Amino acid sequence: MALSRWLFLSVALLCGGLIAVALFMEHVMGLDPCALCMLQRGAMIGTGLVALAAALLNPRGWGVRAWGALVGLFSLAGLGTAWRQLWLQSLPADEVPPCGMSYEYMREYFPLMELIQMSLVGTGDCAEIHWTFLGLSIPGWTWIFFAVMAIAGIYLLVRGAAAARL
Repeated sequence: MALSRWLFLSVALLCGGLIAVALFMEHVMGLDPCALCMLQRGAMIGTGLVALAAALLNPRGWGVRAWGALVGLFSLAGLGTAWRQLWLQSLPADEVPPCGMSYEYMREYFPLMELIQMSLVGTGDCAEIHWTFLGLSIPGWTWIFFAVMAIAGIYLLVRGAAAARL
């Protein structure tokens, strides 16, 4: 199997596993996702779908670079939203923005572009830390995984043709 196909498949499987963990945390552990969490899920699903399509299509040459760029872009979008949430979580309590409407309410009553715009700002809900593992909160772990996937996407973008031959 070519390195490019292996990397695309690995990214797709990682994204699928992380979405499964997110759904477990939401539906079994009872952790309600905030607006930034939902944007990170969207970036994770986008990254995974692009990587899965690339793994199935097994592109060559410039195709590897193009699909790698898309994986990198979706991963960088997720990296940015995870960073924003980590920043909100690092604020002193008196500087945290007030809690806003729930994601469910915003999704029901606002158009998509306004929902995305409000979600990017984040609210006090996004600053709450409900779960940690090895000292990192959920967006901390998400940031690490997005960074790994962005590196894979950038590697495929830069070394596309060579990665398709290996």
